[in-house]
Amino acid sequence: MNDKQIFAAVEVSDHEVRLIVGEFFNTRFNIIKVERVACSGFDGVKITDPAAVTSAVKQAVDNAHKMIGASIKSAILAMPSYGMKRYSFKSTVDITGIDQTVTVQDVRNAMAKAQNMDIGKEYALIQTVNVRYTVNGISTRRIPIGEKCSSMSVDIDLLCANRTLSYEMCSCVEKAGIKIMDIFLDVYAAGKEAALFEQSVNQQMIVLKVERQSTSLGLLRKGRLTTAMVMPIGIGTIAGALTDQYAISPENAVELFKYSAVLNNPNPSDNPVHIWSAGGKTHTITKKQLIDCVMPGVNAWASYIQKTCAPILQAGQTAVIITGEGGETQGLAEVLGAKLQVNVRSYVPDTLGGRNAGLTTCLGLFYAYQDRLPITGYTDDSIDMDAFIKAVSYRDKKNEGNAKEDTLTSKLKGLFLDNKR
Repeated sequence: MNDKQIFAAVEVSDHEVRLIVGEFFNTRFNIIKVERVACSGFDGVKITDPAAVTSAVKQAVDNAHKMIGASIKSAILAMPSYGMKRYSFKSTVDITGIDQTVTVQDVRNAMAKAQNMDIGKEYALIQTVNVRYTVNGISTRRIPIGEKCSSMSVDIDLLCANRTLSYEMCSCVEKAGIKIMDIFLDVYAAGKEAALFEQSVNQQMIVLKVERQSTSLGLLRKGRLTTAMVMPIGIGTIAGALTDQYAISPENAVELFKYSAVLNNPNPSDNPVHIWSAGGKTHTITKKQLIDCVMPGVNAWASYIQKTCAPILQAGQTAVIITGEGGETQGLAEVLGAKLQVNVRSYVPDTLGGRNAGLTTCLGLFYAYQDRLPITGYTDDSIDMDAFIKAVSYRDKKNEGNAKEDTLTSKLKGLFLDNKR
């Protein structure tokens, strides 16, 4: 178990709380438990009902606890990118060790100097990101531990978000009994999961995290997150047309929009795709009716994105990634690609147990946190490891009274003996 680290990651989106418990074991990442709990206390920009957010986080944690058999003590938190602002700082420190080799403490000293920068009262510092290290005139993205030099320069980005929202979000999670291990912006975490920072070295990358009521846009350039914003339109806004016109419930409308309305289909059929009952009558909607109903909203969303991204697209080669819950929508990437005239694709994680675009940010939190471990040196796990090991180890399950141990061997033995009798 010495090579095993188990962490929990929490994201509060505009319609649900997402919790993932996962482990790093011998450099491999495995998902242990995924919980998604409906929550109406956050609209993507502000927390409208703190008690509802706290309750949803607590329910997700309790559900996971029952399944894995161990309490969750702490978690990595995704912070919405609303009000995001980046401050860049070049921090230079003298290497004062006896043999003048760079140590982790030198890197921490450089970060501490950057964190003293005045960011104003409207913003909260979410994360300090070391972009590039310069030692002996050579720049690298790798931490130069062990390099001999007299001084080291570090290009650092201070990623900030709206102060009020940040403090309220942290307060809600902590009131649920969860200690916050670290915090990352949601679009930053999504970029980590989809490996967009590496792709952004040679071209601009726009990540669109599309949720029910909002769309978060993040711009990655030259291996760093440069800007982010939140737009007040999402797939729930678009699917709302189905509720208005056909009285389909909001939840069913979103599911229909994501999985039944193939938006890039030029010739939708007249076959029914949804049947429901209301007012004692049976109603149906065909694929053509479905697409005709939602396309005005889709086109409005695409035009909004086009207008917002116009200056970015003019600045150089650009690719666009759609993720978040909207990444599940069939044909949405193709519609937006035709509008922007650039390469647009949807991103769905391929990690076993987490193959849903809505989990992209939550999964990215694990990689963002792990990347910082060489600097922070944190060794704490998110769960009670003793309880977890006891819960998953069959060796620790003692027979109670005369009851037989419930193993495959005992089941097969019983099967043969029963047949013999």
